[in-house]
Parts: sequence; structure tokens; C-alpha cells
Amino acid sequence: MFNLVIFGAPGSGKGTQSDRIIDEYGLYHISTGELLRDQINKGTKLGKIADAYISKGQLIPDKLMVDILAQELDKNALTSKGVIFDGFPRTIEQAKALKEMLAKRGSKVHAVVGLEVDEDELVDRLLKRGQQSGRSDDNLETINKRLDVYHSTTRPLKEYYTTEQKYHAINGTGSIDEIFDKVKKTIDSHPEAPKRATK
Repeated sequence: MFNLVIFGAPGSGKGTQSDRIIDEYGLYHISTGELLRDQINKGTKLGKIADAYISKGQLIPDKLMVDILAQELDKNALTSKGVIFDGFPRTIEQAKALKEMLAKRGSKVHAVVGLEVDEDELVDRLLKRGQQSGRSDDNLETINKRLDVYHSTTRPLKEYYTTEQKYHAINGTGSIDEIFDKVKKTIDSHPEAPKRATK
């Protein structure tokens, strides 16, 4: 089982690169946002607890989020090859909780891919995305707020995973193929890297 965390600022290309990694290596994609929506829609016990927080505009407690992740890992045979975590962890406390949860299952986070893109480029990409998609949150004021939150919460997380010798900085500028080539080299260099699912 090979577990990968992908993170980067809004507009860094996480979604695009996650799709490529899943296609190439057959990892199971776990998006915390999608998981929460699924649990709430199904009216599960954890979903009801989560909804009680979300409906009040409160953040989901780390323990609850980890419980939902653990349930997904335990019930899904597709996770046996490995998982790509998207949107989690976002803080050091979440990273520690994830480490503990995986350790109980005899596993760990093997690598963290950080897509690094200059601030001006991120803003430019997000503004263009807003024009193309009509997403209301892709306006300059909201973009700057989201980037401020990202930098304040993930800078410490980058240091945490660097200390654990798991963080791999990837230059997220260039064509999608060029960036993915760098991501593949990073994954393939890991001693426990999964075999390619395609080609």
C-alpha cells in the first residue's frame, strides 16, 4: 500500500495532477470534501455529526474527519493498492492524526507532493478559471483571502513533512505533461513506489 498526500495552493493544479496519478498508478482517490458530502447525503451517523458542525458554519473536528477517513479505508477494497489524499491534512494536528490512524493499520504516508507555483501565477490562473467556469469564488478579493489562509496553515505543514523527510517540492509551472513527468520521477524514486497501472 502506497499512500500519497498531494497539496498546493488553490490553482496549483492539484486536481489535474491527482487525476493523472490515479490513472497512472491505480491509487484510490480520497477527497475529504467529497467524502463529507457523501456521508451527509447518506445520512450516516458520522454524516449527521458532521452536518451539525457544517450547518453552524463550524469546522469539522480533526478526530471526526479522521474517523470518516478510517471508515473509508476499512470498508473499501480499492484502497489496498494505496491512496492519494486530497484536501487532507491541512494542519500539523491533522497530519499527526492521520499518521496515528494509518499506523494502527500498519501503514503510513509514504510521500508528500507539494506543487509550488508563484503567487502571481496562481492569481492569474484562478482569475482565468473564474472567467471560464463562472465560479463566484474565483474573484480577486476571495482569491487573496484563500491564498492567505493556505499560506498560514500549510507553511508549517510543509516544514513538518520536510522534517519527516517525506516532502517533495515540485515546480508547478509549465505544461501539465511537464509537471506530471516531475511527479512521476518523484513517485518512482520511492523504494515502495507502486507499479504503473497503465502502459
